[in-house]
Amino acid sequence: MADSDTKTGVTLLGATGSIGLSTLDVLARHPERYRLVAVTANTDVAGMLRICERHRPELAVMADTAAAERLETALRRGGSDTRVLAGNDGLVQVATLDAVDSVMAAIVGAAGLPPTLAAAAAGKTVLLANKEALVMSGALFMEQVRRHRATLLPIDSEHNAVFQCMPDGYIAGQPPQGVRRILLTASGGPFRTRRLDELAGVTPAEAVAHPNWDMGRKISVDSATMMNKGLEVIEACWLFAIEVDRVEVVLHPQSVIHSLVDYDDGSVLAQLGNPDMRTPIAHALAWPQRIASGVAPLDLVGVGRLDFEAPDLDRFPCLRLAYEAIRAGGTAPAILNAANEVAVAAFLDEGLAFTSIPEVIEAVLGRLAPQPAGSLEAVLAADASAREAARELCARGRRQAVS
Repeated sequence: MADSDTKTGVTLLGATGSIGLSTLDVLARHPERYRLVAVTANTDVAGMLRICERHRPELAVMADTAAAERLETALRRGGSDTRVLAGNDGLVQVATLDAVDSVMAAIVGAAGLPPTLAAAAAGKTVLLANKEALVMSGALFMEQVRRHRATLLPIDSEHNAVFQCMPDGYIAGQPPQGVRRILLTASGGPFRTRRLDELAGVTPAEAVAHPNWDMGRKISVDSATMMNKGLEVIEACWLFAIEVDRVEVVLHPQSVIHSLVDYDDGSVLAQLGNPDMRTPIAHALAWPQRIASGVAPLDLVGVGRLDFEAPDLDRFPCLRLAYEAIRAGGTAPAILNAANEVAVAAFLDEGLAFTSIPEVIEAVLGRLAPQPAGSLEAVLAADASAREAARELCARGRRQAVS
């Protein structure tokens, strides 16, 4: 049994979400190898209490101050010695602790940007499940990784698959040698074959019912609109230092091939596996070694067939908007992401039609001209302006629906 000084210290940003819970499962399978230093969440006190009682981290952070007070009261009542911190300062603190070697960045949305950037600036091994760090501030984030010699490992199943198919010794952020294209696979979500004239009536319950993956509500809606894949295209350009025209999306409903890399010599390498996020999590935690993840072996005979098709941009306009945003550059991807977050939240609150999500995003992109994304302040200002514009459009749509 290794002592605590030889174990890899881990901070888990976003512990109560689907990625966070999968990470905890993998960590629990290897107590001799990993030490859970800190966990964070937004407002889910009950979920954090269960995690702290079971996994006994040294620190717990709630983004919401009132939630932190409730968690601390509950932990003290139960005799736990886990210390509780609050707010963005607490998130940044646990992402940069000396005792932490690896930071799992799994906070959904723009809220995950500051602690993820801080982890990179502290030279940590960053296990990146937060798309927004690269979508909103790709140039800034990659500069922090390079300057402070952080190690960047992708957790998204698609980008992790691409990383596994890259040449030996590949380091994220460097142009890959001999690579012609990156092919990101997408299931197509629950509405791949739904009639177009029926999409306006889609309910939140239908949109979050993904056919293959067990994900959070926001990410599930992004999968249904294929904005998730659009954000992944932007992310891939930064992660693998590749032009957007060399990143293609292919629909693959079985979700068995997680992505492919096409080489100049005609070879196409693919990473396959059951649709379970514990695979990329275990890969990144142990990289460059391999550890057991708890995922069942892939039964290719049981799968039987692998289908592929091109995405229909009339059905998935969010994918088109993402390509347009990265081509526009600057703060356009941050504007795209912010408008999408607001529109998806309004849809989940039943205040916006499913088909109005891309309409709101396109309107915001048309209203706000992209600016240079040379600083975090510029990125956050674009994010705030886009959210304000999107909320105004969503409120207008709600009023029109009521009238």
